[in-house]
Amino acid sequence: MAAAPKLIRKIDNTPLREAVRKVTGTKFPSFNIYSKVATLRKARRDAMLAGESVGFVPTMGALHRGHLALIRHAAQENRHVYVSIYVNPTQFGVNEDLRSYPQTLEADLEKLRRLNINYSKEDLRGRITAVFTPTTNVMYPGFQPSSEIDGHGSFVNITPLSLILEGASRPVFFRGVATVCMKLFNIVQPDAVYFGQKDIQQTLVIERMVKDFHLNTRVRVVPTVRENDGLAMSSRNVYLGERRRKVATVLVQALRAVRTAFINGQTERNHLMAAAQKVISDELEKQQALPPRARALFEVDYISLADPFNLRELEKVDSRRGAVLSGAIRMLPIEEPQAGENTGTGDGQTPVRLIDNLRLEAVTTILLSSLRRKMITP
Repeated sequence: MAAAPKLIRKIDNTPLREAVRKVTGTKFPSFNIYSKVATLRKARRDAMLAGESVGFVPTMGALHRGHLALIRHAAQENRHVYVSIYVNPTQFGVNEDLRSYPQTLEADLEKLRRLNINYSKEDLRGRITAVFTPTTNVMYPGFQPSSEIDGHGSFVNITPLSLILEGASRPVFFRGVATVCMKLFNIVQPDAVYFGQKDIQQTLVIERMVKDFHLNTRVRVVPTVRENDGLAMSSRNVYLGERRRKVATVLVQALRAVRTAFINGQTERNHLMAAAQKVISDELEKQQALPPRARALFEVDYISLADPFNLRELEKVDSRRGAVLSGAIRMLPIEEPQAGENTGTGDGQTPVRLIDNLRLEAVTTILLSSLRRKMITP
């Protein structure tokens, strides 16, 4: 008879113990929860001395199926999976509301508990063995750097890649991301780190940082996890509510229209971007024609057609290299919420910025995929 899973063996912070008790009492499988660097590093050293690999998934919590897919990939490739849950203040600008970001530690721990139970029933290489939940004083022991563009602090800047697209709209975002990831990578010393393709510019920034600073880890990029209608999974989706949720797919629909045009032979920027603009314009006109009590308005931040390696804008797609098609929209607060309407977290008044991307694959990749489909089709 198989032994029952061990309980959590170690929680190095008293408030965390209280959070754990609120979830399921003592029913957690064996992963340790750390909030201190020294105790996590000891666990990492033990794994290293045992010759056991560590895959690391950094998150800001509010875990959804996209995060869980990253964790599953890490468990398929490593003996240990470390997950961090930390809302990093330095990637929020001075005009961005850090307080509005969902923080759901108890629910997140429960999801991780269930993952480990499922993994114990499957033939996966690894399990979640450590969850790192540091405070800001732990992550920034000197002082918390400023979120102003010219603010003081110890920063990692990856330029010019971090200054375009998302970086143009959110000037301190990638500085904060690169800085906190450098800190986390130094603390955890993972064999591999796992990021989602939805944040494609972020993955390129991290890959550049790892290469330029000779960090001893591999960056693994996992395909975007989507809802059935194509909306990319995001922790911010909880703010959409029913009305804005239906319209939010306009971004992926616009990107898919461009991909269809590319597959059909279009390579010029003006022709490809026109396909996206038509989808966006049609939806915006539709919403503007509705009464305020029924519509969901949005603004387009950008639609980009860029080189897949440096994100420089393209006037024409080289079919041998392909391209990255990305975009961002901002769902505006709903007008005249109705009695009984599902308006989402924040009563529909929190603006929701959504990002997404698709790859326009190189022609050789498309041809190979087509040949494979023909070979297996009876």
